[in-house]
Amino acid sequence: MVPPLTFRFIDGTEVRRLGYGAMRLTGQPGNFGPYEAWDDGKKVLQRALELGINFIDTARAYGPGWNERLIGETLHPYPQGLFIATKGGVVKKTATERYLDGSPEGLRRDCEESLKNLRLDCIDLYQLHWVDPGVPLSESVLGLAQLQQEGKIRLIGLSNITVKQLEEVRSIARIASVQNRYSVGERQGEPMVAYCAREGIAFVPYGPLGADPMKPGAPLASAEGALADIGRKLGATATQVALSWLLHRAPNILPIPGTTSIAHLEENVEAAKLDLEPDQLHRLDDGVGG
Repeated sequence: MVPPLTFRFIDGTEVRRLGYGAMRLTGQPGNFGPYEAWDDGKKVLQRALELGINFIDTARAYGPGWNERLIGETLHPYPQGLFIATKGGVVKKTATERYLDGSPEGLRRDCEESLKNLRLDCIDLYQLHWVDPGVPLSESVLGLAQLQQEGKIRLIGLSNITVKQLEEVRSIARIASVQNRYSVGERQGEPMVAYCAREGIAFVPYGPLGADPMKPGAPLASAEGALADIGRKLGATATQVALSWLLHRAPNILPIPGTTSIAHLEENVEAAKLDLEPDQLHRLDDGVGG
């Protein structure tokens, strides 16, 4: 059976599960500075909407700010139903130098800059990018809750966190999403996937195809044989099978593959149409990355 194509957040907002992660539309190396092929980046974003994608993920740290500005310049005024998620709490000084600021004051500064960059009055989903070890997580979440009360953000999300941390702050604010690394080749996040599925929290896996600019190698390599074999049987690519596995894995998983190529973007979208058989899912579930 083809997996469900949409997901409803805790406030009832419905999005298509296969989204677009815009991080790569920034300067390189280190996702620093504006995207050099600015007009081409605009074409990728426009094509994403034409293909039916209505969930776009970015962050103030991408650029910093340049990725959000590209989205705002390209897609504003936003069509009805477009859902934009961004993140704060990371201050990037150069391509290799950054520090964390999860203080309520820092998150307010980042949020207000993101509102300007994205040309929004209220951000659909605002996420703490990384937990700041110098600030109690409860204080960071209280800061996000205050921004929510002021109408600057609609939903609160957390990124790069543990199940224990999530449990500790759910009494402070309603947490709508978790964004952690996860893919068919990197399965350390299984406990979080299970927890979020049980609690109705969106799980947004970044690096859904294993790409990580901070780490060399190919995390999907352990699954490469199985993905290729299944792809041949379905007339699909290995990356399409990897994305389809995520969509089959749990109904609350919202993959956000990123690309700078329209052809690759179109290929990714087709992954949502794949129907993985139980034996194929079993092979991927138990045969790799476990």
